[in-house]
Amino acid sequence: MKRGRIALVLAGVAVVAVLLTGVAGGDDPVEASASASASPAAVLSVTVTRPQLATLPIRVPATGNISAWQEASVGAEADGLRLTEVRVNVGDSVQRGQILATFDAALIDADLAQARAAVALAAAEAKDAQANAQRARELDGTGAMSAQQISQYFAAADAAQARLDGARATEQRQRLRRAQTRVLASSDGVIIARAATVGAVVPAGQELFRMIKDGRLEWRAAVAVADLDALAPGQAAQISLPGHPPVRGALRMVAPDINTQTHSGLVYVDLPRDDALRAGTFVTGHVEVGEAPTLTVPQGAVLLRDGFHYVMHVGASSDVIAKKVAVGRRIGDRIEITSGLAASETVIASGLGFLSEGDTVRVVEATATDPARSNTEALARSAP
Repeated sequence: MKRGRIALVLAGVAVVAVLLTGVAGGDDPVEASASASASPAAVLSVTVTRPQLATLPIRVPATGNISAWQEASVGAEADGLRLTEVRVNVGDSVQRGQILATFDAALIDADLAQARAAVALAAAEAKDAQANAQRARELDGTGAMSAQQISQYFAAADAAQARLDGARATEQRQRLRRAQTRVLASSDGVIIARAATVGAVVPAGQELFRMIKDGRLEWRAAVAVADLDALAPGQAAQISLPGHPPVRGALRMVAPDINTQTHSGLVYVDLPRDDALRAGTFVTGHVEVGEAPTLTVPQGAVLLRDGFHYVMHVGASSDVIAKKVAVGRRIGDRIEITSGLAASETVIASGLGFLSEGDTVRVVEATATDPARSNTEALARSAP
């Protein structure tokens, strides 16, 4: 019996030792599983960045049509003549004094020849009358001619001179009619409309061509009334043309009145000569009225979702927090943040399309490589 008691005591000691070893050497499996679920694995490695302060121009938006600075109408001055030639068409650039069209001048040439003959005849008569008047003047006081005869010679000389002057005026009129058979450009410009047709008999005053004077265009744009006080002549302006680089101009004038229908003001912007500009085109643009500091972030740091813009922060528990912001202009690879973000806040620099609010991420330092590429590679490595 003594040996049995000793064996029983030794067995109890062994059981206690095994239990103590288990408590000291391992955790409860349930607690270990709970601990593992409390710290989920990161779905993406990200870099963070702070907004940068940049000085950007203050822009007043405007919309309107491109128009001719001035239009010039070129019409027929001669009456009832037939067009024989039209030398220009819509879109052609012309110079002052250039021949645009010609009329049939046969009838006017005949009238001009008749006027020249009348001048020659009147000149001969005037010469003869002046000679008679000169002789009468020399005989005046000698008694060879009466005072009445002398007076008649003087009157005949004056009448002959008047007829000569009338004939010369008629000739000059015919010369002017002859010149009017050539339709000339009144200034440099670009033809924008043509009504001249070869063979047509055109009355005086009918418009044949319409042109943009000097080829000069301007932008007549509507601006909100609240922005008019910030505008002044000489400020830079820019318009956007689909498929073409932006075109810059200069504000020339602000209209003194307000449109009562649209409650907006009109501004006139001088534009440079550019083949991309067409009169009548409706364009959008802006006028630069100054500069102001503003916050910018990389474009990859802004996510457009459901019609709103968001940036994403990394929370204290390495979870993703989305924040709605308002954006403005895009400058290169950066975008302006107009509201919703402070300069001291950090945001995830890129890869927002792979993240959702609440995801766990791992923040890494930015490298010389593209952050978006690094995030994509990290996502590929972490994918199952």
